[in-house]
Amino acid sequence: MVKSLGDRIKAVLLEKKLITSEKLDEAIKEQAKTHRRLGNILVKKQFVNEENLMLILGEELGLPVINVKRFRPDPELTSLISESISRRYHILPISKIGKMLTIAMSDPLDVLALDAIKILTGYNLKPVLTGESELEDAIQQFYGVDSGIASVNDILKEAKDGEMELLIPEEEDSSIALRQESEGAPVVKFVNFLLVKALKMRASDIHIEPYEKKLRIRYRIDGILHEIVSPPKKSQAAVLARLKIMSGMDITEKRIAQDGRFQSTIAEKTIDYRVSCLPISRGEKIVIRALDRSSLTVGLDQLGFSEYPRKRFETAIKRPYGMILVTGPTGSGKSTTLYSILNKLNTTERNIVTVEDPVEYELDGITQIQIKPEIGLTFANGLRSILRQSPDIIMVGEIRDMETADIAIKASLTGELVLSTLHTNDAPGSITRLMDMGVEAFLIASSLIMVEAQRLVRKLCNFCREKIPLTEDLKKKFNFKTDSIYQAKGCKHCNQTGYLGRTAVIEVLLVSEAIKEAILNKADADQIREIALKEGMRTLREDGLAKVEEGTITLEEMLRVT
Repeated sequence: MVKSLGDRIKAVLLEKKLITSEKLDEAIKEQAKTHRRLGNILVKKQFVNEENLMLILGEELGLPVINVKRFRPDPELTSLISESISRRYHILPISKIGKMLTIAMSDPLDVLALDAIKILTGYNLKPVLTGESELEDAIQQFYGVDSGIASVNDILKEAKDGEMELLIPEEEDSSIALRQESEGAPVVKFVNFLLVKALKMRASDIHIEPYEKKLRIRYRIDGILHEIVSPPKKSQAAVLARLKIMSGMDITEKRIAQDGRFQSTIAEKTIDYRVSCLPISRGEKIVIRALDRSSLTVGLDQLGFSEYPRKRFETAIKRPYGMILVTGPTGSGKSTTLYSILNKLNTTERNIVTVEDPVEYELDGITQIQIKPEIGLTFANGLRSILRQSPDIIMVGEIRDMETADIAIKASLTGELVLSTLHTNDAPGSITRLMDMGVEAFLIASSLIMVEAQRLVRKLCNFCREKIPLTEDLKKKFNFKTDSIYQAKGCKHCNQTGYLGRTAVIEVLLVSEAIKEAILNKADADQIREIALKEGMRTLREDGLAKVEEGTITLEEMLRVT
């Protein structure tokens, strides 16, 4: 039986009397608790020297030992093995000659990792041994800021000269030195690189977070955060100042939260960026949300609406007046759905007015109001003012209280089509939520046309998804009508994640006469759901299971959000 690396480490250390049995037992106990590698624990506790340990193991295993921190890997290998795969299997590609790929590993006896990399790349593998801490630093350097800064010019060249244009608001500021540093070529290039790379990787958010010894940068891709690059800690002030200047914020103010926005044109695509700056213990955390205007022109089917719920939705938005609610947790795509509807309804014959917090997308031909509670411009007050402007369609960013709900519902009863959002778990729960706010049941029954609940789920990558057979237990449990479903695998197209893009899982409740009667009788959410199901409503889970059978999403994703 082949011994694991941990067993080999124990044997060689005791044989060469490099550690006492007491210290080894202590490390083994910690390994049982933390599940970290034994070698890493021994080095961290300073029981052994990592370099000496690697030399002894190299001799024992018959493998060459290298210091990867002094080695410069070929940058082209990032297309062969992504950062996520490198971190998952704790390996680093070093060089490629013909069909032979040399990889540095801290555990060359990890057969599962070797098999996975061989299948993934199609290359024969030549492992070399390196220390775990050295390998972690090398992975960070290889996939982090050094490779990023080196390739920024190439990325910008790909977008062609003049295709990236940043529209930055003018702002007077007294911090001349910091401003000059933030406008220096390296900082400007790095910030531009962050934006271009975020677009190429389909990131919806960029998180820039200062810590004691590093400035961490993460992209949110398909709803999941991924650490991307880490510029030198000394560049923190200049990078944050650059982003604050671009967003029209005060760079001298570091005690309070600030919000800003800017716009860029990258490769003929206009992107709006909404920026939030929050003071934290180690500086200021900045979160940039990228808002792509092209997403507003897509139809409901491209947003993930299957044919059945899409037809129910389109029936509702044809009504001249009444209220339509879109519900779901933060980040479930409610705003994108509402904006897509507004874009569809936006004609010269209609007066469309919105009151939002914040105005995420600016749409031509639509009057948009940003609420400002500090001066008394709330959702409720904004709505009152809108009603004097003879609107045909009103969009309220969110119904948060009784006053806003009451005005919105009364507006929908006097001839306006009102669109808004609520934070509830499902469609029937929105009706009882309005009742809990204090809205009269007869007003809800008279005004509400439809409630739609949604969640965003990651779509399977069509380039690498794999079909797997279903067990009889799963078929019975979820009432599948197919014998197989798809699972995520990972390839270069999806950055080895197995997922590419997102779609929506949707539940559409049309308010029928039977549901109106149930509302008037103050029925609870379960009773309303029962009626809606009899009338043909498909629940979030049922819509999700349909997408699993279609091969659009995985069973795991469906279970994660429903």
